Amino acid sequence: MSGLILKLGPHERVLVNGAVIENGDKRSRLAIKTPNANILRLKDAIHPEEANTPVRRVCYIAQLVLSGDMCPQEAKLQVIRRIEELSRVLTDRDSRRHLDLATKATGEGEYYRCLKALRALLPREERLLATRLQ
Repeated sequence: MSGLILKLGPHERVLVNGAVIENGDKRSRLAIKTPNANILRLKDAIHPEEANTPVRRVCYIAQLVLSGDMCPQEAKLQVIRRIEELSRVLTDRDSRRHLDLATKATGEGEYYRCLKALRALLPREERLLATRLQ
C-alpha cells in the first residue's frame, strides 16, 4: 500500500496493521510508505450485522483481510467468486469498471483498493434494492 495518503479529521480512527490509531484534535495527513500495509478507516468499517447485501458481503471479506482477521489467500477466492456473481447483475458500464478495478486489486493483493472500488457500488446497490422492494 505504498504511496497512500490518509487525510484524517479530528479524532478519526484508523486501523493500521491491526493497531487502532486515533488522530488528535486537528486535521492531519499521513503518508503510508510501507508497501503492503493493511489500512482501514474505522468510519468506513462494515460491522458483521451490516454485511446483509451482496456488495456489502464482499466488502466485508476484503475488510477482514485489512483488519488481519482473514488471510489474503483465503479471501482471494471468495472475493473473486462474489465479484463474478455481482458482474451477472451489475451489467452497466460504470459498475463493470468498478468490478474490474476490484478484481485487478484483489489479484494484486491490494485489498484497500478492492474495498474502495466495491464501496463505490454501495449507493447503486441500495437504489436497486429499494426499487425491488417497492
